[in-house]
Amino acid sequence: MDFNFSDDQEQLRDAVRKWVAKAYTFERRRNIASAGGFSREAYTELAELGLSGLYIPEAHGGLDMGPIEGMVVMEELGRGLVLEPVAHALLAGAVLNAWAPEKVKTAWLPKIASGDALVVLAHQERAARYRLDLCDATAHEDSNSATGWTLSGHKSIVPAGDQADAFLVPAMLRGEQALFLVECQTNGISTSGVTTRGYVTQDGSRAAEVQLHKAVATLVTLDGLAALEHAVDIGIAAACAEAVGVMDSALAITVDYMNQRKQFGVVISSFQALRHRVADMKMQLELARSMSYYASLKLNAPADERRAAMARAKYQLGQSMRFVGQQAVQLHGGIGVTDEYIVSHCFKKLTQLEMTFGDSLHQLGEVSARMQDTAGVFA
Repeated sequence: MDFNFSDDQEQLRDAVRKWVAKAYTFERRRNIASAGGFSREAYTELAELGLSGLYIPEAHGGLDMGPIEGMVVMEELGRGLVLEPVAHALLAGAVLNAWAPEKVKTAWLPKIASGDALVVLAHQERAARYRLDLCDATAHEDSNSATGWTLSGHKSIVPAGDQADAFLVPAMLRGEQALFLVECQTNGISTSGVTTRGYVTQDGSRAAEVQLHKAVATLVTLDGLAALEHAVDIGIAAACAEAVGVMDSALAITVDYMNQRKQFGVVISSFQALRHRVADMKMQLELARSMSYYASLKLNAPADERRAAMARAKYQLGQSMRFVGQQAVQLHGGIGVTDEYIVSHCFKKLTQLEMTFGDSLHQLGEVSARMQDTAGVFA
């Protein structure tokens, strides 16, 4: 199999890498985190690069690219520890394009592609943990609603939830899960029935608790669970790629530090025991990279095959993230845990990514559940 990237993909990588290096410095990132964890200005700059419309057809103003381009972009954003939820723009565009009726596509896809609207997935509930089939939010037909539907429920840890323009929300309808789009603000004014409480997460990004009470909702699809699984799988592949970028950065910073830090009159990179630990970090990074490729290549596979692939990839990425993050901190010593030094932010980002869209223990359970028919032997 050819794993070489095309010229267009390399040009895309180069454009994102240059933007990160010039426009998203560590100092700017710290300022954004201190100001609340989300910058509309930075998100607009990313949209101007075309990243928010990566999976959206050209007819709706997007770039009409695929999972490999998404992986390339998320790696570079991970390398720069970018806080803005670009992964959610990718999954929102892809899910609406695949599942929404034409009227909804026409209304929302151009706005997502241009960056005028930030649409994020709001699916997590306190009692569900990482299970997608558990949902307490409910939808009701309402003749008084402009769209014919209203939705009530509580969603947790919604990325940039108090800054987003709309949510993709799974809710129960006649005993089955459906997927809705809920507009949460128009021209900066909160929509009736939508209450948000924002906060900064441990990696410096922003999230919110979202309370919906008879909020006006637009039906995306009645096959809500399948659409939600599709959205989460896109999110998992994006998280895997982003984590590879973060680990790549953490390893490079660690090696550079070891080549400068002296102990007993020599640089510590000359110590064999420490060199072995760096070699182990590199091995975990490359294993993670290969599984990230695997996840992206499987995004367009049939649903069962795709779901199994995402669980395998996310489990391995979880193991690699934990190892590389911990070793990076330990090889730096005390400075590795200070807020002023970038490695501590890499560690926190990796820790949060490990828990995003299902932690390692959950993904191990998913892998196990999908191996029952073969008893662990792949046919």
